[in-house]
Amino acid sequence: MRLDQAYSGNVFILSSDDYEASRAVIYGMPMDFTVSFRPGSRFGPTRIREVSIGLEEYSPYLDKSLEEIKYFDAGDLLLPFGNAARSLDIIGDYVRGLLNDGKFPLGLGGEHLVSWPIFREVYAKYPDLAIVHFDAHADLREQYEGEPLSHSTPLRKAAELIGGKNVYQFGIRSGSREEFRYARENINFYPFEVLEPLRKVLPELAGRPIYLTIDIDVLDPSCAPGTGTAEAGGITSKELLGAIHAMAAANLNLVGADLVEVAPAYDPTEQTQIVAAKVIREILLGLVK
Repeated sequence: MRLDQAYSGNVFILSSDDYEASRAVIYGMPMDFTVSFRPGSRFGPTRIREVSIGLEEYSPYLDKSLEEIKYFDAGDLLLPFGNAARSLDIIGDYVRGLLNDGKFPLGLGGEHLVSWPIFREVYAKYPDLAIVHFDAHADLREQYEGEPLSHSTPLRKAAELIGGKNVYQFGIRSGSREEFRYARENINFYPFEVLEPLRKVLPELAGRPIYLTIDIDVLDPSCAPGTGTAEAGGITSKELLGAIHAMAAANLNLVGADLVEVAPAYDPTEQTQIVAAKVIREILLGLVK
């Protein structure tokens, strides 16, 4: 697979056509094969790109414009429908290539299981990696109905790979009793809130390579109804943007990021994908060095 073209199609606003000169590479992972409630997040990457045209290039939060940076949109990876294991291998191979080229991988999901092969590849390059996770759900199950490859398991796999104390979870408000017990005993676990606990741990993250994974359902359904498993009691889009900006102000060493679980069919207002596109803009401007 050519790294500069996963699949032709729409691109994120102001994306460069120069892969070599671009620091960040956006790529889509249209997979929702293991979801336990509402499918449709495989259509998220395309729709996030399409609504990005409505964004201003300029961020007044960061006083920077997309016109000032170069990033490449490779399109969506071609994933074999229904074959989760093979799809994860394809994602991992692609991200490994990006990392070898010195790129910042910026993935669009897709269900949250797509993050698992990315965690493996980023950890292989950065053995002192920390993962920062914003989500409504803990995703700490060992399996779901007997299946270890599930959107309920990627952060458990990550914790077992890199050590739970290198995983920081924020905004979690749903999961099994066993997941919450595991999180409290093994993870840097900050349920229900995001911005204030994040600010408190920023000093201990300073200097470390950080991978950021965002499930759009960390937002309250009033802000982002277009997701497979919406969960009441979430944060506002203002708080999510504030968390991105707090990380930028702390000058963290972010080495990659993804945003997953946007399912456009459940949001006829398109608010969910519009928020997602704005978050991607702020990551590009604030967290890509």
